[in-house]
Amino acid sequence: MDKVFSSLAENTLTHAPTAAVSRPTTSYSRSDVSQEPAHVAVTKNQTDKVLSSKPRQEYADGYESKLVEMINTAIVDRSPSVKWDDVAGLEKAKQTLMEMVILPTKRRDLFTGLRRPPRGLLLFGPPGNGKTMLAKAVASESEATFFNVSASSLTSKWVGEGEKLVRTLFMVAISRQPSVIFMDEIDSIMSTRLANENDASRRLKSEFLIQFDGVTSNPDDLVIVIGATNKPQELDDAVLRRLVKRIYVPLPDENVRRLLLKHKLKGPAFSLPSRDLDKLAKETEGYSGSDLQALCEEAAMMPIRELGDGILNVKANQVRPVRFEDFQTAMTIIRPSLNKSKYEELEQWNQEFGSS
Repeated sequence: MDKVFSSLAENTLTHAPTAAVSRPTTSYSRSDVSQEPAHVAVTKNQTDKVLSSKPRQEYADGYESKLVEMINTAIVDRSPSVKWDDVAGLEKAKQTLMEMVILPTKRRDLFTGLRRPPRGLLLFGPPGNGKTMLAKAVASESEATFFNVSASSLTSKWVGEGEKLVRTLFMVAISRQPSVIFMDEIDSIMSTRLANENDASRRLKSEFLIQFDGVTSNPDDLVIVIGATNKPQELDDAVLRRLVKRIYVPLPDENVRRLLLKHKLKGPAFSLPSRDLDKLAKETEGYSGSDLQALCEEAAMMPIRELGDGILNVKANQVRPVRFEDFQTAMTIIRPSLNKSKYEELEQWNQEFGSS
């Protein structure tokens, strides 16, 4: 009989439910928390470690130092790499930038009241005609802190961090004023808001609009937002309202093309006679600034290609200079990059919304 009871007891312990098995528990007083075993501490703080896997250090005003550091990396050095003289033509855009950025930073006492510069500027037009170069000239000519912002610098994989980056951007710009926030290809960030749009993108645009109004509400702040795009028709209406001045940067006309070609064709190996330069400026109608750059580079390669196998032995001063015929051959390879219908669409938008 004892053997039967012993066997039943063993089966009961072996097949008992897990919940029924009693586990030893250890209780700790408040004074003994520091003596808690290591494996128990890991179990208790597992959730805290997961939440703190992205360490954050915040300033007293609530801004995270990591976000401030990310924004500071977007500051462009005020090196004199691009001057006003390097930008051929675009006199209206230069004058507007001079009134909005250069002069107010140097004579803040004059630009007060109704003379306060507008806070938003949009540079729009066909690609490759100097919109970004104008912004670089502003960075080197002005005494303002220049922020070069793109879509990658304002987006994050963490939910809600994009909006914080926008808020931190304006906070840093105000603390470093006078400041210029330049957003190249602004249509990629501030396009029209749609009903089926991604929620994170919608929140990012809303935060930008809120912070922009926050800047304009203080008349003493000198923070200017400059956007550049070749698709202005895709911008949200609320963004257009804040970008008060909209300057059209068109394709270069004949006089501007001549200045561009003269600027690029320097030196005895590349310069052309004045008569050939005028003729080339006429024949390159429809070419953008970047197209003219590509055309000059292609024409400069023609004398090198004529050398053939002797290129390894020839001296640099023995290579013939570039001729007008080289440009005619290069024009069969380098064509204008802008579609005529796109150009007409930009012209129409400029008549309706531009600051002509």
